[in-house]
Amino acid sequence: MGQKVNPNGFRIGITHSWPSTWFATKEKFQTLFLADVRIRRFLEKKFPDAGLSLIEIERGKKTSVLLHTSKPGVIIGKQGAAIEELRKELEKKFGGSFEVNVQEIRNPDADAVCIAESIQGQIQRRMPYRRACKMAIERAMQAGLIGVKIGVSGRLNGAEIARTDSFKEGNVPLQTLRANIQFATRHAVTTYGTIGVQVWVYKGMVFKKIQEAKSAALTLDTH
Repeated sequence: MGQKVNPNGFRIGITHSWPSTWFATKEKFQTLFLADVRIRRFLEKKFPDAGLSLIEIERGKKTSVLLHTSKPGVIIGKQGAAIEELRKELEKKFGGSFEVNVQEIRNPDADAVCIAESIQGQIQRRMPYRRACKMAIERAMQAGLIGVKIGVSGRLNGAEIARTDSFKEGNVPLQTLRANIQFATRHAVTTYGTIGVQVWVYKGMVFKKIQEAKSAALTLDTH
C-alpha cells in the first residue's frame, strides 16, 4: 500500500491539509480547480530556481497565494518590488484581485522538494547520482530528520539499460497514517534521457491533528 499511494494525498486531513482552500458549487468547481493548476504551473515556470516547495491558494473576496520557498529574496526582489509586479501579472493573466505572500523555509535540507530539486540539479550537471543522493541524505539527517529515502530511476550514469536505485537512512513508516511524511518527485533531463528522482522524508508522528479530526467527527455525528 505504502509503495503505490502518493504519501501526500494519503495523509490529507490527517497530517497534511489541502494546498487549495476554497468551496465552490458543482458548476464553478472545474473552472476554479483548473485555474489553481494554471496558477501553480505559471509560478513554477516563472521561479524555477527559487526553491518553491509549496504553493497554497485560498479564495475569498481576494485570491490569496502563499509561496513557501527556500530563497525568498528571488521572489520578493529589492524592497518588495518584484512581489508587487508578480501580483499585477497574476491579476492580468488570471483575472480578479490577488494577494501574494512569501514564507521562508527555514531548513531546506529537511524539505523533500528542496532535496529533490538539489539532486535533480546535480544530476543535470553530470555529478554521479550516488554521490548526490548520499550527500543529500547526510545533510537531511544532520538537519534533524528521523528518516529519509531517495529513489532514482532511468539511464543512471548514462548506462545502456535503465534501472532503479534507492538509498535510505533512518525510519520511514509509509503505512502509518499519523507519520508526518513529505513526498516529492522531480525529473532530471540529461543528454542520455530523463532520470526520475523521488524523495520521502519522515519528520515524526503527529497526534494533535488526529485528535482534532476525531473530535470534529464526533461533533458532526452528535449533530
